[in-house]
Amino acid sequence: MARDTSSTTRSSVSDPAEMATSFGFTTVRDGEKQALVDDVFHKVASRYDLMNDLMSGGMHRLWKDAMVSVLNPPTHGARPWRLLDVAGGTGDIATRIVERSDRTAGATVCDINGSMLGVGKERAQKAGLGDHIEFVQGNAEDLPFPDNHFDAYTIAFGIRNVPHIEKALGEAHRVLKRGGRFLCLEFSQVDVPALDKVYDLFSFHAIPKMGEWVTGDGDPYAYLVESIRKFPNQERFAEMIRRAGFQRVTYRNYTGGIAALHSGWKL
Repeated sequence: MARDTSSTTRSSVSDPAEMATSFGFTTVRDGEKQALVDDVFHKVASRYDLMNDLMSGGMHRLWKDAMVSVLNPPTHGARPWRLLDVAGGTGDIATRIVERSDRTAGATVCDINGSMLGVGKERAQKAGLGDHIEFVQGNAEDLPFPDNHFDAYTIAFGIRNVPHIEKALGEAHRVLKRGGRFLCLEFSQVDVPALDKVYDLFSFHAIPKMGEWVTGDGDPYAYLVESIRKFPNQERFAEMIRRAGFQRVTYRNYTGGIAALHSGWKL
């Protein structure tokens, strides 16, 4: 597929529904995006953490730790506490949360990409967490879980790759228990003057070249950079979360808005 790289200043979509036909800066037919995204992550699965290091300058590790601190999973309780981490195939977030709970929490990682799940399963076994984290292949738009089942739902750097984001948010609301919390960490819109210009130069010029140097293929990294620019900004995404039925919706920016953590509750 020929990529449209004529502009590196594209703004986020004005209508979030456009994400279903936006493969970075390339417009595709509805129904085509998922296969293209799957191919990207098959290519980068074994180097997923390196991918995030390149795209965030290593800051994603701090942002993820901050996300887990906001969630604050219980370290004990009268009943089991259960997390669903979506699009987290490598188990990065689930591992952090299980460890933060002193291994009292149970986690289910759901990802549509089998290559990512394979990396996660191997890592969980090596870390001795095989009994605490299960890995399930499934689609964020149609989760294979019952209603009112989980205490928390997390998704980190994954929701912008879902074709129909509103469906994923609806599914998040469905599978959460009353009182359950939704947390989404995602690259977002920079809100600091001058930082946005520096970030654009780094993203569009350096990241694909580094990706090509490290993996031999810069195209997946070009898509991932473009997908950030097309994702709804903080306020638009917060409104999408509200429309899905969540209440007390808030967000906080990290590193000048390079990333944002959105929170909502099923009440």
